[in-house]
Amino acid sequence: MIETPRLILRAIESDKDRAELAAVNGDPRVGAWLAGTQDRAASDAMADRINAHVAEHGFGFWAAELKAERRIVGLIGLVTVKADALPLGPAVEMGWRLAPETWGTGLATEGAAAARDWGFANLDLDELIAFTARSNLASQAVMRKIGMRPDPSRDFDHPKLAEDHPLRAHVVYAIGR
Repeated sequence: MIETPRLILRAIESDKDRAELAAVNGDPRVGAWLAGTQDRAASDAMADRINAHVAEHGFGFWAAELKAERRIVGLIGLVTVKADALPLGPAVEMGWRLAPETWGTGLATEGAAAARDWGFANLDLDELIAFTARSNLASQAVMRKIGMRPDPSRDFDHPKLAEDHPLRAHVVYAIGR
C-alpha cells in the first residue's frame, strides 16, 4: 500500500472496488483516451490480470482510493512491458486511469509521483517509461510534472490500433533513477 496526502494506492480487493473500477472503465470520457470503454465483465477480467501481475511481480496497477470518500477513482501504478508486447519492451511503464471528475485536480500527478518513488525505492530499475497518445496533452503534462522527459526516438504507432485511428500515434516519456 502506498499513501499520499489524498490517495491510497492498493490492491483491488472487493466487489465494491470492482464495481467502482468498472464505473471508471465504462465512462465514455475515459474510453475516449483508451480506444473504447469496458463493460463490467471486461473490467473484472482486467482487474484479474492486474492482480495476477501484482502476485507475479510484487507491483502493478493499484486501485487509487480517494481517502476522503473511501472510493476507488481509478488505477495508478507500474506494469511490465514485455519485449514482444510493444516496440518499447522490455520496460517498466508507469500509468494512470482516473475518473473524469478527478481530472485537473492533481491526483494523477500525486499518485504517479508516489508510484515513481516506490518503483525506484523498491525495484532494481534504471528507468521508468510512460506513453500515451500524441494528442493526450493532459497525460503528457503529468509526465513532465513528475520529472519525465520526452524520448522521441522511442515514439511509436500503437500496434493494436488501426492505421487511421486518431490515438494510434504514441509518445514516450522516460525518467532515470
